[in-house]
Amino acid sequence: MKRVIASVILVAFLGGCSGMSGGEQRTLSGGAIGAAGGAGVGLLLGAPVAGALIGGAAGAATGALCCNKD
Repeated sequence: MKRVIASVILVAFLGGCSGMSGGEQRTLSGGAIGAAGGAGVGLLLGAPVAGALIGGAAGAATGALCCNKD
């Protein structure tokens, strides 16, 4: 049952990104990568939530501003 739920969630997330522009995709992926990296660094420093928030914001901003070709 857990696999079915996980599969449905994965398909929903992937399907939700199909109509996004290149800039929107870069913003989303930059935010996700930044949040994961920030949470990892924050975990080492004792503040994973703050690290994830800061990393996510920085990643989203970088993704939105970088390589704007569309």
